[in-house]
Amino acid sequence: MSITYTNAIDFINTEFLLYSKEEFNEQHASNDLTNIDNYPMLFVKDQDHYFFAPLDKSTTQLEEVSLIPSNSSVAHLITELTSSSIVLVQNTKEVIGYVSIKQFIDKMYYSYQSLNAYFEAVINTIDASVTVIDHQGIVHVWTEGAEKIFSLSKDQILGNPITDFFDIDKLEIMKTLKEGRSLYRHQHKPRSDLFVLINSNPIHLENDIVGAVVTEMDITSQVRLNQELFNMSTKVQHLEQEVAKLNRLKDPFDTIKGNSSAIKKTIQLSKRICTTNTTVLILGESGVGKELFAKAIHDTRESHDAPFIPINCGAIPSSLFESELFGYAKGAFSGADQKGKKGKIELAIGGTLFLDEIGEMPLDMQVKLLRVLQERKFYPIGGTKQINADINIIAATNRDLESLVKQGDFRQDLFYRLNVVSINVPPLRKRQEDIVELTHYFLYEFSIRYNRPIHGISQTVMEQLLQYDWPGNIRELRNVVERLVVFSTEGNINYEDLPFTIDPIKTSESTSYALSSAEILSHEIGTLSDELHAHEKKVILHALKLHNGNKLACAKRLGITRATLYNRMKKLNIHL
Repeated sequence: MSITYTNAIDFINTEFLLYSKEEFNEQHASNDLTNIDNYPMLFVKDQDHYFFAPLDKSTTQLEEVSLIPSNSSVAHLITELTSSSIVLVQNTKEVIGYVSIKQFIDKMYYSYQSLNAYFEAVINTIDASVTVIDHQGIVHVWTEGAEKIFSLSKDQILGNPITDFFDIDKLEIMKTLKEGRSLYRHQHKPRSDLFVLINSNPIHLENDIVGAVVTEMDITSQVRLNQELFNMSTKVQHLEQEVAKLNRLKDPFDTIKGNSSAIKKTIQLSKRICTTNTTVLILGESGVGKELFAKAIHDTRESHDAPFIPINCGAIPSSLFESELFGYAKGAFSGADQKGKKGKIELAIGGTLFLDEIGEMPLDMQVKLLRVLQERKFYPIGGTKQINADINIIAATNRDLESLVKQGDFRQDLFYRLNVVSINVPPLRKRQEDIVELTHYFLYEFSIRYNRPIHGISQTVMEQLLQYDWPGNIRELRNVVERLVVFSTEGNINYEDLPFTIDPIKTSESTSYALSSAEILSHEIGTLSDELHAHEKKVILHALKLHNGNKLACAKRLGITRATLYNRMKKLNIHL
């Protein structure tokens, strides 16, 4: 027997007799209704009307009954049964059965009992906390999982308003009941000592909200562990920064974050370029980190005291460009500094001149820059002494220089001079697997800056970050993360503070990708203790290398005693 009923055909009884009016009168008159004993119901058809004939053979009184299609809804069937105790059911051709009030009640009661049994079995099988309230906020379901998380028994809470036990401002289920909003994997703090991951949905009946249901999973231990990891990471990064102040990075390209194949390939190409002093052209969209690559190339191939002079060609008015680039001699023009001024080229002597947004350079300045690149000499404005331009050139642009050459907006000879070797920095949308690492890196940076510890970032927010196109690339991601940290509450990153949202259908399609990224990241991290020991060993070895193995000098630099240094070296198996 089915436990759910949707149409009238689900309720019918097919054991009945149907006579025409003439047949019924004829057999009743002759007292020949012998077949009635074999059927529980007898019906009579008179033209387009149908009647129920009582089994009492002594009477011919008939009761008219309704006739409904077999696909009629349960609601329609109920309406008909309110005016008639029996309803006939027909298909397209003939009457196929009948439904009585008793039949209907019996089957509906069986359906209720069955569904209730299924419901109880499901609720008793679920480990998670499940809470169901009605439209008045009265608790009707409170699972064992809820008892464990909230330390409230069923006997205490069932049948009572949920607001008697919890602050209404912290009850997401009441917000769902009142506003009809749904939540999925939303981090929530119902009490000061409890963090849960919550799913919430309103219960709709026709067009009304008649209740709400939530499921909750206790993640307090994960949040606390994350806080401990954050605190330890803060100490580790502080130690890294202290060491970095004393010495340049072992690998300047470490400032470029990411492990995608696209960014690794770009870094490897850049490192090959660093073996020469050739001119480099860095191509890429705005915000991809072109200056980071320029600085890393400079730091790799130049000495530690070599100057790195950036100039943004798109930010300087054309009337001032020449004086910014070449500088001027004292008294060169009216209003000039009487002592003169060194230009960017002269400041970069012995190092690197970084020409950012080279595609925006005025055409008349392109001619003068080309002459410097060819002759490696220049005159300051108003100067009579030629200066040797012993500089390396790195240029960058987010524009298509070849198209600008064809349009006559960029000199072809300067393009060839700059484009000796070129590097294409991939946009963030082509290295999505780096978004997780970059997001956590920026979260740490801004949580330190604003003194706001962050417990973590929810799967929902991360899915949005992974699906967004990032037209502003890493610069935009950094700004978005800063915004999320600024607006964070109690260490939680809020989904509502994202400056954009992605179509939920697209987000759901990307869930598997987002999870795989998170899994990849987790596989690269050991236990907290192992990670800290590995990092401590790396820092000590680096400090020892700086001082050629001198342990006293090393201990002083690390701010510890020599005895402590020996103990740590022994524990970490550092042998010199």
